[in-house]
Amino acid sequence: MARITGVDVLDIRFPTSRELDGSDAMNPDPDYSAAYVVLRTDGDVDGHGLAFTIGRGNDVQAAAIQALAPHVLGREVPRDAAALGALSRELVGDSQLRWLGPEKGVVHMAIGAVVNAAWDLAARLANRPLWMFMAEMSPEELVSVVDFRYLSDAITPDEALALLEAAEPGRAERMSVLLAEGYPAYTTSPGWLGYSDEKLAGLARQAVADGFDMIKLKVGGDLDDDVRRMRLARAAVGDGVRIAVDANQRWDVADAVRWMKELAEFDPYWIEEPTSPDDVLGHLAIAQAVRPIRVATGEHVQNRVVFKQLLASGAIDVLQLDAARVGGVNENIAILLLAAKFGVPVCPHAGGVGLCELVQHLAMFDFVAVSGTWENRVIEWVDHLHEHFVTPATVHNGRYTTPTAPGFSAEIHPASLHRFAYPSGPEWSTS
Repeated sequence: MARITGVDVLDIRFPTSRELDGSDAMNPDPDYSAAYVVLRTDGDVDGHGLAFTIGRGNDVQAAAIQALAPHVLGREVPRDAAALGALSRELVGDSQLRWLGPEKGVVHMAIGAVVNAAWDLAARLANRPLWMFMAEMSPEELVSVVDFRYLSDAITPDEALALLEAAEPGRAERMSVLLAEGYPAYTTSPGWLGYSDEKLAGLARQAVADGFDMIKLKVGGDLDDDVRRMRLARAAVGDGVRIAVDANQRWDVADAVRWMKELAEFDPYWIEEPTSPDDVLGHLAIAQAVRPIRVATGEHVQNRVVFKQLLASGAIDVLQLDAARVGGVNENIAILLLAAKFGVPVCPHAGGVGLCELVQHLAMFDFVAVSGTWENRVIEWVDHLHEHFVTPATVHNGRYTTPTAPGFSAEIHPASLHRFAYPSGPEWSTS
């Protein structure tokens, strides 16, 4: 049997702060970055994964991934649910590293990068794109990769199995639909807070011309500015296009309520991350005060346990899972099952470096094998940095093109890894 013989970890950073791409009220000057991991094997196929950061601290994230190497070096290459479940449990269960969380923060994100690289490897060996590799697993196999500890008061393994079994009869038909039509998308590209009014309006009009029926704007810096920018965006796209807004954790509860009442005249579709991602009660209070505006969160939610509380309390109307924040595919399956149990649509967070590439697989798996629907569901699209990936995500006429190449779409071109390596790569050493 093939074994894992090496763990390469690279600090890769892209200087997006130069053009203010990705800028918002909480993160005004991000340099989109990836703590990038490759699981080398003694066979012909390797596994690729990453943890996404926005610059400083990416070296810390890379060091955390490297600290997990003893758990995978020499290990048999994972090929099935049993092996992928065992790897996740071992990584999460390292008692000394777990102390640094538990199951949150830099170490948990590192586990996610390694687990995702293992799923990439298994899907490549099966010659399947990850979404299909997952969707072809039996309900029993999918339940076996999930850690139900701390969740069984909200969803039991038997309930999860029943959800998956109920979706099983339509899997083949939904796969065909997905391959033919792609998956609905919305775009954040017009809405970065550092963009001028002219750039915002122009990109908003272009988004509609490109087939998007939903855009998103960053808010939370200055209320008068946000009112002006929302008025410009609404005029640019018309009444038939949804506009979501994203505060990136900027507000206290009272500020969030006050701000959204001022923006309500522009019919915002949702308010994203209105307050601390850990504040379940705060999200609930905001949701109760601003309805019918939806409350969305998830990109900074640290684990399945916090998602359980957000869902069970009714604090969110839209769940935004992230492919690189929690403990990888295994934990994201748990989150998808929770969302299905509580009937909350999943609209994943994307953008960044590689997040569009990764998260498309999770949303498509959800459509085929879990929720069985894409009603009220869209995947975020940000048109930055895709050219660095071997199998980049693509969007046409407002829909993600369904990936068909084997794996998790995480592999970055060697030339990009060389150029943007920090601090020694040419992009940084000559800047």
